[in-house]
Amino acid sequence: MKLAQMTNQELIRFDLTETTKEEVIWKLAQELYEQDHVTSTKEFYETVLEREKVSATGMEAGLAIPHGKSTAVKKAGFAVARLEQPITDWESIDPNNQVELVFLLAIPEGEAGSTHLSLLAELSTRLMDKEYYNGLMKARNPKQFIDALDHYEKEQKEENIQADSKTVLAVTACAAGIAHTYMAAEALEQAGRKLGVKVYSEKQGANGLEDEHTSDRIKQADAVIFATDITPKAKERFKGLPFIQTRVAAPLEHGEEMIERVLSNPDGIVEGNGSDESSVPSQNKTGVLAEMGQAIMTGISYMIPVIVAAGLMMGIAKLGAIPFGLVNEINDISYATSDNEFFKILHYLDKFGFMIFQFMYPIFAAFTAYSLADRVGIVSGFIGGLFAAGIHYRFWGVEDGVPSGFLGALILGLAAGYIAKFLNQKIKLSKNFQAMKPMLIIPAISVLSVFLLNFYIVDPVFGGLNELLRTTIESAQESGAIVLSTIIAAATAFDLGGPINKAAGAIAIGLAGDQIFPLTPRVLSIVIPPIGLGLATVLDRFVVGRRVFDENLRITGNTSILLGLIAISEGAIPFMLRNPIITIPINILGAIIGSVTAVLLGAVQWYPLPAFWGWPLVENLWAYIIGLLAGTLFIAFANIFIRFTLIKRGRIKI
Repeated sequence: MKLAQMTNQELIRFDLTETTKEEVIWKLAQELYEQDHVTSTKEFYETVLEREKVSATGMEAGLAIPHGKSTAVKKAGFAVARLEQPITDWESIDPNNQVELVFLLAIPEGEAGSTHLSLLAELSTRLMDKEYYNGLMKARNPKQFIDALDHYEKEQKEENIQADSKTVLAVTACAAGIAHTYMAAEALEQAGRKLGVKVYSEKQGANGLEDEHTSDRIKQADAVIFATDITPKAKERFKGLPFIQTRVAAPLEHGEEMIERVLSNPDGIVEGNGSDESSVPSQNKTGVLAEMGQAIMTGISYMIPVIVAAGLMMGIAKLGAIPFGLVNEINDISYATSDNEFFKILHYLDKFGFMIFQFMYPIFAAFTAYSLADRVGIVSGFIGGLFAAGIHYRFWGVEDGVPSGFLGALILGLAAGYIAKFLNQKIKLSKNFQAMKPMLIIPAISVLSVFLLNFYIVDPVFGGLNELLRTTIESAQESGAIVLSTIIAAATAFDLGGPINKAAGAIAIGLAGDQIFPLTPRVLSIVIPPIGLGLATVLDRFVVGRRVFDENLRITGNTSILLGLIAISEGAIPFMLRNPIITIPINILGAIIGSVTAVLLGAVQWYPLPAFWGWPLVENLWAYIIGLLAGTLFIAFANIFIRFTLIKRGRIKI
């Protein structure tokens, strides 16, 4: 693809004096409008800013590539700005990046899966080349810039590699599957050229597998590098090759070091054939905590769409019921046979969303186990998630069973993965019986192990914890308003819709029903954690000058705010699964601060309506809003500052 064909001299600006990201994007959007690439400057500009919320478009060495796909775009193209003054606060993968060269891509909605990714990949690849980048920066006018766009000689640089050189394969993948995937691949290829090593990259991006490694290439390879933020696809293809596993951003700074390490001191050897796959670690493998972190991140990435789908279904149902005053009543079984077809649809839509939520933990645990043990871990992980969701109690006829919730899913998902991985490594069968291992032996032993672990440890521990908290809440009924508010808020915020939350709800609703104590701390503590965590992902770069959440959690943050406003606290669960030690205490403190503040100022809510449509029923709404703001802002700022400190100390990596 010729990049020069996607722009023209009128779209190359060398005279921009704007000093903010928003101003630069607006100017370039105007140029695209004037050159008939977009039908509306405002609509396209808003699309680009929405995309900016998803992940960083600032790169390194002064480069930024903002972009947007929209129905307002008539034809694909891009505008360029060489800034007179570098912008220092443009969110970038390199925190020290000072943006001075900006490419704004305009992509038609219908080409979102092709031109969009191809352009972004091509730009990312070319701009990783220092000579190419310097050539663009040396251009003195738009004409010279256009001429330099396609002055690219990558193939000539590869002639220096000897025919008998070592061959290293790379697999790159980021959560969004866009620029970072391609930049990591190019960084490794550049490092290979410097070292005289052949490096071939497979990009597992949003457009599927690109430059997929062939079986012949794999046979000739000496090692493989997995630079991924999610579990790479079809890892078993690389059976027998030494490997290292890193995050997708690592090659941008340590490409040469990674190639040398995979050839001399790898993390282990990839094993597997067909449906039997695993990676056997060596003694110098990355720490267990890092491995568990990646597994949890993989599980979260697959769980997020489930949470979003479930929340949206329930949200649509409840929003549709607002005009009829049936927000809470619409889930009553009587509406399943209503003569009003609209009410019947809303009822089943609400139930449908609730049903989807039941698969949140099974999906999370299954793919957490998959990350550790590949396909042989999926079944036991999924069943562990079913236990965490409490689905087994329905089949066992246990009416008062206590689900273990997100902590149970975390424990059982990791356990399932490590058990399946251990079995796959240790069980050795002859070739004639090899198929029995992944199809019979590993599922049988791992599923039985998960059953026993849940039966004797997970269910009893969390059931006992729930009973203890229930007793504590009940004993606090005679305490003062502040003490009771503190206990109800803490229990409600602890596990976001889990068993302890429900125990607090049962007590709180009972007290309100008897007109003993209002539901103010209960309803506030439902919405404060998801809104607060969502705000943290929006405010972090303005507060500390950089992102402190990874791309997955930033995407989740926007959803978490929306779900919080409609009182679905589960939107914040991915944050708790990713960093429970940080998130749970902050959630509890934020809920207590918000609830106690509102109660002290005189806010009173007797109705179980935590969503925004219940706010008009609150007495002293101003006090309620102040409490809500106090709690959410505490959670937002506490998460930002704590994570920022841990990132600087190297305790957290994003």
